Amino acid sequence: MEARILLVDGDKWMQRVVMSALQAEDFAIVTAADGCAALQSALAHPPNLIISDVLVPRMNGWRLVRRLRAQRQFADTPFIFLSRLACPESRRHSFRLGADDYLQKPVQPRELVVRVRNALRHSRLPRTGAAALAPPRGVSGTIEDISLATLLVMLEMERKHGLLIVTHCHTGERCRLFLRDGRIVGAVLDDCIAPRHAELIYHALGWSRGTFEFKAVPVEMRDEVGASTTQLLMEASRRLDEATRGPDTLDLQFSE
Repeated sequence: MEARILLVDGDKWMQRVVMSALQAEDFAIVTAADGCAALQSALAHPPNLIISDVLVPRMNGWRLVRRLRAQRQFADTPFIFLSRLACPESRRHSFRLGADDYLQKPVQPRELVVRVRNALRHSRLPRTGAAALAPPRGVSGTIEDISLATLLVMLEMERKHGLLIVTHCHTGERCRLFLRDGRIVGAVLDDCIAPRHAELIYHALGWSRGTFEFKAVPVEMRDEVGASTTQLLMEASRRLDEATRGPDTLDLQFSE
């Protein structure tokens, strides 16, 4: 069954970028340039998934997701934000309003496909013809194609047990992440005593180039991390934001 995707973005060039990234998939993509048009389109022809910018005319993305989530027929429709807003506050606000995922522009085309497929497969709507993304007993790749954050979300949603090895392509650092029921319970760096566990996870999430390999093996160690994947990603995002913005930050006011 062909999945219907509603793409909400006032930037025609960005619409073309997203459509180009998804063109090889089994999707039917319709576009809307503003929030009001998107709401009308969704009501007339309910989509299987919505991708929206936050800053769109007439009705911003936050108001749009609130309006949709208030209606039963859209309660479980996957909603992905794709925005240039990079601060942790905008991410948290988006998830509080009912978003399923949040991506920052510009996004790697392959990562966008991964996120879209994953959201569709975990929705309560009929399954599409897109290939399933469940990691098999062994899988490998590069974090340029699939970011470590995306990979961790996938493994958590699939409640995978195993060992995820991430290697930095320049320094040769190799991080071993131990997962039980999809949750990271431990992290160690080869040939190094520190950092370990949560601090090492934040360190590895900052890598933009490298490789990964997942092995489905039993993990019996106790939980040394004590945080969910979402909590780890939010803390990593907060730290990155502080590092790039410096000590002087401005309060962000949200308009719904």
